[in-house]
Amino acid sequence: QVQLVESGGGLVQTGGSLRLSCAASGRTFSSSAMGWFRQAPGKEREFVARITWSTGITYYADSVKGRFTISRDKSKNTIDLQMNSLRPEDTAVYYCAAALGIARMTQGEYDYWGQGTQVTVSS
Repeated sequence: QVQLVESGGGLVQTGGSLRLSCAASGRTFSSSAMGWFRQAPGKEREFVARITWSTGITYYADSVKGRFTISRDKSKNTIDLQMNSLRPEDTAVYYCAAALGIARMTQGEYDYWGQGTQVTVSS
């Protein structure tokens, strides 16, 4: 079992920045990849970014590439999502996810999910 708790969401103006964190507990050794997804009201949950736990290989959605940076701290069992140059279309609930095996951008590849944290970008 892996438990995930997101934090760091909030309200920010267009062009601003936020840093989201995800704290993992439980059998974290079983996770091979961790990622971030987001979901706006009335829309499907979409992939944002992923990082492999052991090697730190990153992968980003085209919509956030160059603006968002995913990172992990293996000693703290955390992953962060640094979000810069935020736009109104980034407004969503952001979810942290952990995968036991190989995972990239498909929801079904992830086995554990956090409760989500709201990010609102005002114009």
